[in-house]
Amino acid sequence: MGISLVTVGGSPFYIVMGLGLILSGVLIMRRRRAAFGVYAVVLLLTLVWSLWEVGFDKWQLIPRGALLAVLGLWLALPFVARRLNNGQVARQNNVDPISKRLKAQDGRRGIAPLWKGAHGLLAGVMGLLIVLTIGMCFYDPFPTEGSLPTTQADAVPPPAIPGTAPFPADDWVAYGGNNLGQRYSSLKDINLDNVGKLKLAWEYHTGDLRDPARDASEYTFEATPLKVNGMLYLCTPHNRIVALDPATGKERWKFDPVVEPDAMLQHQTCRGVSYHDEDAAAAGRAGAAGAGGAAAGAAVSTPAAGATADCRRRVVATTTDGRLFAVDANTGKLCQGFGEGGYVNLLKGLTNIRKSTYMQTSPPTVTRDLAIVGGSIIDNAYVNNPSGVTRAFDVRTGKLVWNFDAGNPSDTRPLPEGRTYTPNSATSWTIFAADEALGLVYVPLGNKSPDQLGIDRSIDDEAYTDTVVALDLKTGSPIWRFQTSHHDLWDRDNPSQPSLLDLTVQGAQVPSLVLPTKGGNLFVLDRRNGKPVLPVEEVKVSTETDVPGEKPSPTQPVSSLNFIPPALKERDMWGTTPIDQLMCRITFNKHRYDGNPWTPPTIAGSLVYPGNIGVFNWGSVAVDPVRQVLIGTPVRLAYLYHFVERPEYQQKPDQRMVTKDGKPVFNENFGARFAVSIQHFRSGLGLPCQAPPWGTMAGVDLKSGETAWMRRNGTVKDQKTSFLPFPFPIPLPMGIISHGGTLMTGGGVSFTAATLDNYLRAYNVSTGEELWKARLPAGGQATPMTYRGADGKQYVVLAAGGHGSIGTTPGDSVLAYTLEE
Repeated sequence: MGISLVTVGGSPFYIVMGLGLILSGVLIMRRRRAAFGVYAVVLLLTLVWSLWEVGFDKWQLIPRGALLAVLGLWLALPFVARRLNNGQVARQNNVDPISKRLKAQDGRRGIAPLWKGAHGLLAGVMGLLIVLTIGMCFYDPFPTEGSLPTTQADAVPPPAIPGTAPFPADDWVAYGGNNLGQRYSSLKDINLDNVGKLKLAWEYHTGDLRDPARDASEYTFEATPLKVNGMLYLCTPHNRIVALDPATGKERWKFDPVVEPDAMLQHQTCRGVSYHDEDAAAAGRAGAAGAGGAAAGAAVSTPAAGATADCRRRVVATTTDGRLFAVDANTGKLCQGFGEGGYVNLLKGLTNIRKSTYMQTSPPTVTRDLAIVGGSIIDNAYVNNPSGVTRAFDVRTGKLVWNFDAGNPSDTRPLPEGRTYTPNSATSWTIFAADEALGLVYVPLGNKSPDQLGIDRSIDDEAYTDTVVALDLKTGSPIWRFQTSHHDLWDRDNPSQPSLLDLTVQGAQVPSLVLPTKGGNLFVLDRRNGKPVLPVEEVKVSTETDVPGEKPSPTQPVSSLNFIPPALKERDMWGTTPIDQLMCRITFNKHRYDGNPWTPPTIAGSLVYPGNIGVFNWGSVAVDPVRQVLIGTPVRLAYLYHFVERPEYQQKPDQRMVTKDGKPVFNENFGARFAVSIQHFRSGLGLPCQAPPWGTMAGVDLKSGETAWMRRNGTVKDQKTSFLPFPFPIPLPMGIISHGGTLMTGGGVSFTAATLDNYLRAYNVSTGEELWKARLPAGGQATPMTYRGADGKQYVVLAAGGHGSIGTTPGDSVLAYTLEE
């Protein structure tokens, strides 16, 4: 294998290591003391070579020599050394009479002193390794130590936005706390001084667990509950709505829209629900009218006939089978005046509907009497997909108010009967943000299928691909757009809810929008016009490709604030043994990699880093609008992409492809010339080939755009591997990926549980120091939220049910934590 690595341009050291191990093995079989010396030299050379490649990073250095060191320690044991010495002395007795005199002089049956010569060299090298390992336990070169500002003299809370509480305190009224998407609460009962006293207050079980025979493999409990109207509202993976008592966790009511299990669903999840209060909305409309009209183009409307008394407070939600529905927030009964019997059919106006191709996984954005929804389209399955249209419905009646179709952006009037939306247009599957004062909703868009093939995209298609677009709340017309990736070939759709806050820039308050991306950029834009607040540069990238007809973009946008991971090199290949490290090096050198995130996928095979899970995903970031700081959890994972030509793709566009062992190939791109294979860049043991950290946490000062601190996030405890029949039990703090969001509070504490080990953790916002953690019964791939209960206590609540695709522990728990009495 060492020779194979050299033939693909890799390091020759493994040949040297292999020869040394073979020689020492032969000497051991012949029971020669020289084996000690040869093995000591191998260890010493491996140490020097490893230090030259990776320095004193223990999580890279130790695995390179751990297996060799264990064998060396065994060889250095006295009873092993004596056996080798005895063998050598026995041979000497047979051929050399002088050895008899040595036997008499030694008094120990001819055994030479153990701690001299070759054995002494081995013992000395082992001692050096032990001392070095102990020393490295107290050193980690990765973290960036620093501190965010604890107070800000000019940080004045911005004025209240009509219809939206600026800092959700006692309540948590929308998915991100409010429609600003900040994931921030001004509550400070739980603070740096007392967070260590948090305890479990209550636990609720939804009863919604995966049926392996009927449900999708990606079965995930990603819900963030709402706390409003004196209740806690959340949804389960089967879109069942539950209302709980916020202080006790006791169930108030439950509603089941009856979603049939579908094993082919790409994402069987529900991230949350939304809420509308007709009385509060009416008061807001009256206040706006009394002040001389609505601000910034806001529409003033009157209650419609559909706003029946029993549903003046309603919970609005969606289903994975394509429905929008509303239930009474007090009773859980369907709002009969909404749509048809409480439901709106979101498949209306769509074409190319096949089983499992269209899903709703995110909550509607309820703002200014509208319920606005996008849609999730199955990735890499069909060229002829349903439309990615974004639609706004009257939150009281379910009547369509406007529609924004990226394939027909100039006409946002409600679609007439008998007409259909543009097939396979750019879609938005994540959560939106809204600014009612400006009268805008911010919609992050992705691309059309196939995600990794741009051959058939038109100029019009490219205009809205991978953009964030600001839509007029009254009409749905696009006001501005900003593109985060040009000619996307990597599935770099925008997955994160934008976060809105006002930033102090050169002494002035600038209404800003922060958009995290899969590529690692954090674009900070003026939310009035889409102009960059922090600099954005167009960098040149390679346009070479072996895909006929493909034309990659020659430049890509890069924000001055970004977490684009450093370029991978062969020395960054990782593994628990020299064998899987060697295999990863060979794979790395066999694939094309341009040293940046925009290496085009190829027929020959490309390494794409970061891969399609992204640096940031639907968990987005948390921002503190008072201190103007941000907490994020960037991920670092590489993937292997390569195209597979579909035989007879024009004559048989729907013909399934199968692997050599007869299993169906996913990411088939039915109707396209090429299917795409997307694989984790892993070793034979199922571990990432790249060195940790795979997951990090960072604190950013948004006023300056500087990263104040960065740390590894999470441990490898609970990880599943191919070499253990049970999850890895040791909590090594190497930094593991997170898939979920973060909460920040006015008490200077942030909470996250998105890492793949089953913990909810609290951190010091200023420094990133871990302050507290609690063991969870299942994976916490969701976003925590907080509120004040009727008993006056501040609670932190999290859904813990695991994530099917990333293999965390499944469950159905909702857990609430509060301070000890």
